[in-house]
Amino acid sequence: MNFREAASRIIKKHTGADDIALEVPPDPKLGDYAFPCFSLAKQLRKSPDAIASELAEKIKVQQPFRAVKSNGPYVNFFISREIFAKDIISRVLKGDYGRGKAKKEKIMIEYCQVNTHKAFHVGHLRGTILGSSLVSIFRFSGYNTKSVNYQGDIGAHVAKVIWYLSTHKADFPKKHRGRWLGTIYQKANHILSNGSKTDSLREEVSDVLQKLENGDRKLTALWKKTRQWSLDDFSEFYRTIGVDFDTFFFESEFEKPGKEIVMALLKKGIAEESEGAVIIDLEKHNLGKFLLLKSDGTALYSTKDLALAKEKFRRYRVDRSVYVVGAEQRMYFQQLFKTLEIMGFGQARDCVHVPFGLVNLKGGKISSREGELIYAEQLVEDVIADARKAIRERHKGLGNKEAEERARKIGIAAIKFSFLNQDNSKEIIFDKGRSLSFEGETGPYVQYTYARISSIIRKSGRKHHDLISWDVNEPEHNLVRMLDNFPVVVSHARDNYKPMEICRYLLDLCQSFNQYYHSTPVLKAEKKELRQARLTLIYCVREIIMYGLSLLGIDAVEEM
Repeated sequence: MNFREAASRIIKKHTGADDIALEVPPDPKLGDYAFPCFSLAKQLRKSPDAIASELAEKIKVQQPFRAVKSNGPYVNFFISREIFAKDIISRVLKGDYGRGKAKKEKIMIEYCQVNTHKAFHVGHLRGTILGSSLVSIFRFSGYNTKSVNYQGDIGAHVAKVIWYLSTHKADFPKKHRGRWLGTIYQKANHILSNGSKTDSLREEVSDVLQKLENGDRKLTALWKKTRQWSLDDFSEFYRTIGVDFDTFFFESEFEKPGKEIVMALLKKGIAEESEGAVIIDLEKHNLGKFLLLKSDGTALYSTKDLALAKEKFRRYRVDRSVYVVGAEQRMYFQQLFKTLEIMGFGQARDCVHVPFGLVNLKGGKISSREGELIYAEQLVEDVIADARKAIRERHKGLGNKEAEERARKIGIAAIKFSFLNQDNSKEIIFDKGRSLSFEGETGPYVQYTYARISSIIRKSGRKHHDLISWDVNEPEHNLVRMLDNFPVVVSHARDNYKPMEICRYLLDLCQSFNQYYHSTPVLKAEKKELRQARLTLIYCVREIIMYGLSLLGIDAVEEM
């Protein structure tokens, strides 16, 4: 049964309130659910403490609750431990605990957005990891969810690379050619920013960009070849980090339709010319002036994003479009969504920007323009190498294939958990050494707890036992309470676009398990029935850890 709903019905019966927001007290001694009475104070003209006291006295205690008490402004519900444990465990054992029912709403989540002809750096990596996790969370919650990657394969940065390659001698490498293009981009920027001929050289780049937009045969052939180099490198990296996409969008596809939209806005008087460029004035909305087309007629991000937004809703018939893009673009998306609204695009209200902060390592901000960047591929390779070394030291006789697989899973977990276990919008500093620790707030710590439970279960000789009732002690009841809260945590993470909430939950669950196992005998329990019950309980904990890790894009590991 749903104990939370049962408690909500009781409160509703005695108060008539429709919105019953129950909380889970941090200490089991305060109850399993708590109803805060603050919302009723104005209506009833009484203090929340008085309301809670009166409510607790009115409620007739009956199963599944063993007590209802007031504590300050809260009405606390205490569930019968045995009934609670049996119910929650039975639901976990059925599989897919916490998975939502299929919903009609169709969600499109756009993330990654790495540009061709540039390096895939750790800044891109954070958005990719965040977006992939959100896709998993929405799908687990029952939403029809499409994951898409919108890649910048045209524009000023591409023109710089094509200009350099067509005017300078360069030896094309045989591998990591996409990464190599990133170094060419840096070289081009250096030349264009230094020296006495920078103005004339920039005019050359501008000419290359216009020729690309007009379909120059020779430059277009070079663009297509180098573009594929980047895409091949990206695809290989996506496989390494366990990320995939349902659909790929490219800026080059939306350049022409974007310009058509801008011209239509200009004709209707929604947009206007300003010094040869096309803008839309959003001053009255406190959003400044939004540039839609450059004075030389070349397209901007905004030009193409207008067409992309229409394509998402028209072709794919989505109900919500989520953009996982850096926090520095917050103003840009406010301008974009307001422009869509003004041009009569009704779905503008269904567009959501999920921002994320920058990633810093020792050495400061990462920039592909200035050359001060850390390749995402290199970071992942380094972390996996460190994981491999640690595994070799712990398990000297382990086979190469198994060692490599464990190293990959642990290394990826270290990075993903570190990136997700912080508020999306805040900047983070990635600490490679700390992220790989088997202790503390890390992905490997959660994986280690899963592996530890797996080892206990293997030693028992059975996956789990038949469900039985037993005298549930306080640490066991605390574990059951945490299992019960998993679906709520997933819902909150989804509604707030914050996988961090799942990270925090997993850390708390693992800590509670480890404390429980330290204080309570499982394999050496004094009675066979008690041993069976405890093995079944920790099996359920293991299952929820696995579900939680999967929502973060992390593999569970049977042995560390």
